[in-house]
Amino acid sequence: MKSFPASLQNHLDSGTTTLVWCWRLTRSDRTVFGFTDHDRPLAFDGTTFEPESGFTASEIRSGADLSVDAQEAEGVLTSDTITETDILDGRWDNATVEIWRVNWQDTANRALLRRGAIGQLRRGRLHFVAEMRSLAHVLGQTIGRTFQASCDADLGDVRCGVDLNDPVFKAAGTVVALSGDRGFAVSGLSGFADGWFAFGTLQWLSGANTGRKAEILSHAISGVNVIATLLEEPIRPIEVGNTLNIFAGCDKRFETCQAKFANAANFRGFPHIPGQDTVIRYAAKGDANSGAIL
Repeated sequence: MKSFPASLQNHLDSGTTTLVWCWRLTRSDRTVFGFTDHDRPLAFDGTTFEPESGFTASEIRSGADLSVDAQEAEGVLTSDTITETDILDGRWDNATVEIWRVNWQDTANRALLRRGAIGQLRRGRLHFVAEMRSLAHVLGQTIGRTFQASCDADLGDVRCGVDLNDPVFKAAGTVVALSGDRGFAVSGLSGFADGWFAFGTLQWLSGANTGRKAEILSHAISGVNVIATLLEEPIRPIEVGNTLNIFAGCDKRFETCQAKFANAANFRGFPHIPGQDTVIRYAAKGDANSGAIL
């Protein structure tokens, strides 16, 4: 059971309360925002909690087990608080949240009810809905390695060791034509084999998506054109003339690690792990039945 400061408890016991909700959100870039459902700004602990965003919250869903407690907050998109651009750029993803119950007549009478993080964030044309997850959501995340045949390292990270800035694995290109929302023809890649950049990544150097990274689904040579298709449609439209850096991809197989990257010593999977077909094998009358592996 949560205990409250004596001053706040006395206020609750008085029978007539002046309590409001306050939310403090800290993004991954350490920018702090404060919101309240009160009709005027409140301030404490160096944060000003603004009412202008139209920030309102649902009831808190909570259980006695280790399931994730959740609450939804809905607000209007405004130019100076939570903007559509910030949401699209992912700046609010996994932002930390503090939920306070505050006496608006005396903000020293307050209690921190829970901490959590922004989960799913849905947006419309003029408003957003953010799911606030309790700290229990961390218990549902996979920690440690998985015993699997494919590699569990990210290409180019410390565990992998491949240098993606090597000209063999990196190229600069320019969009010369569009093919749907995710595909485009790109110059500068004529010296690379078909599929070399499939499952790789690219980073936009110019245009509306400048600075953003994207995953590549396929890379194919079609006549005189080199066509790249992204895994997901970018947040903002691709335009002819956009420049990019593109990096080779890996399908996480041991054979690819050995042949394409000459990096078999750093392969982070278990390529010789028995597959599901091994589990369902059985002895048959016509087999050798010598005691060897089936």
